[in-house]
Amino acid sequence: MSEKLLEIKNLHVMYRTDDDDIYALNGVNISVEKGKTLGLVGETGAGKTTTALSIMRLLPDRVGAVKQGEIIFEGKNLLNVDNEEMRSIRGNDISMIFQDPMTSLNPIHTVGQQIGEVIKLHNIHLDNKDIELKIDEMMEMVGIPADRKTEYPHQFSGGMKQRIVIAMALACNPKLLLADEPTTALDVTIQAQVLQMMGDLKEKFNTSMILITHDLGVVAQICDSVAIMYAGEVIEIGTIEDIFEADVHHPYTIGLFGSIPDMTKKTYRLNPIDGLMPDPAIVPPGCRFADRCPKCMEVCEKISPENFIKNTHQIKCHLFTEKAKNATGN
Repeated sequence: MSEKLLEIKNLHVMYRTDDDDIYALNGVNISVEKGKTLGLVGETGAGKTTTALSIMRLLPDRVGAVKQGEIIFEGKNLLNVDNEEMRSIRGNDISMIFQDPMTSLNPIHTVGQQIGEVIKLHNIHLDNKDIELKIDEMMEMVGIPADRKTEYPHQFSGGMKQRIVIAMALACNPKLLLADEPTTALDVTIQAQVLQMMGDLKEKFNTSMILITHDLGVVAQICDSVAIMYAGEVIEIGTIEDIFEADVHHPYTIGLFGSIPDMTKKTYRLNPIDGLMPDPAIVPPGCRFADRCPKCMEVCEKISPENFIKNTHQIKCHLFTEKAKNATGN
């Protein structure tokens, strides 16, 4: 049996603003096994990036706060470690590729200096010569000539900037990589190259990864398991086979698949999910997807559903818990 590297248990996160308290995460439960990739999928505002920032302990000061739950990394609750220890974990054991490579790099420092800063911080025993060799190695590894390390971010294209950000994230061979929509700003050709490179590097270093994305095609290509998020909750989770090949799915997951253009059918419009995600400042008593669900029942509006579990596949929906009760005669 594979060993869990990261396990998040009942995680609740709130953002406090002048106007309202925003309930960003509401009982998230996910885990990542060593050497495996978990895809986090959902609409904007579902809580995917907040989940990653919580793992890194990078929620905005005095605004974001973990109200409940545990984040267990290698048997240690990251929410209980002090700031100094957490700084030693960031970049060394857990690294993050942020969403926008254009703003992730400092414009007044060369790319070599920025990669080198990560290496120096976590490898104080290395001398300057060894650090320079490591910088050269990381740049070559992501397909950029090492002699360009003296250049500045504005001298690189968007795809090359993303490669540099990936080099920084992998410079210390982290055990867990958090990739927050790493290809959103890239064209399709460069996107494919970056994803292939990330997959190759993950295999080389046996790195675990959480990939945050809207693209189910990307998920199918590189993920081992998938968690579908909606309004701060994981509403469906399972292996890649469970999500793409199982007979039953959460209505929201069906809606996501229905929004993907089908190249075999002639159609004039895409098929989006009607409605909008609920106000995160209000916690409804029932299912958060009820207002948009084509299969909504009366119980959905009053009681929050429990998970229907079938082997590795979990669905948080009354539709299946009712079916399960009927099937067992309870």
